[in-house]
Amino acid sequence: MDIDYRLAFDMAPVGLVLSRNRAIVDCNQHVCDMFGASREQLMGQSFLILYPSADEYERIGARMLPILNAKGHYADDRIMKRVDGRLKGETFWCHVTGRALNRAAPHESGIWTFEDLSSRRPVKAELTAREREVAAHLLDGLTSKEIGRALVISHRTVEIYRARLMRKYKASTTADLVHKLMEG
Repeated sequence: MDIDYRLAFDMAPVGLVLSRNRAIVDCNQHVCDMFGASREQLMGQSFLILYPSADEYERIGARMLPILNAKGHYADDRIMKRVDGRLKGETFWCHVTGRALNRAAPHESGIWTFEDLSSRRPVKAELTAREREVAAHLLDGLTSKEIGRALVISHRTVEIYRARLMRKYKASTTADLVHKLMEG
């Protein structure tokens, strides 16, 4: 029996994107539905259009590069934004997993999966780009020192952002904050 790989790509139960130099070469319908855009609107576009800010696009790209180079794959939970449609500009939590096709040049080409986490983890508070990054690492169970190393900032700066998050989410402890972040 012949397998129709195009049909498998299009009908996959997760969002799939083929990329070249951090631009979308092709994507399936699941990605289009998730981001509220047509395939034509996304193909050829930089991944930048899926991020809440250019700063986050640059920082996440820089953070994933050495990991992709060393391991060939990368995964995280991050806040992304809808591109078009009635929810244009809405932010949502998304689990992103990718594999570099050439580990020596990780951004050269890759395949990425996107899973919308908004039904389990809605975004309720307005957060800055750095607060979103710290929140994502807190959800991964990292300490302030580990987050500081990952974001190349001091652990004291991480603690300031964590305190801001605790105020915004009205959390009394870090565990309470993580619980509230998971709820949205």
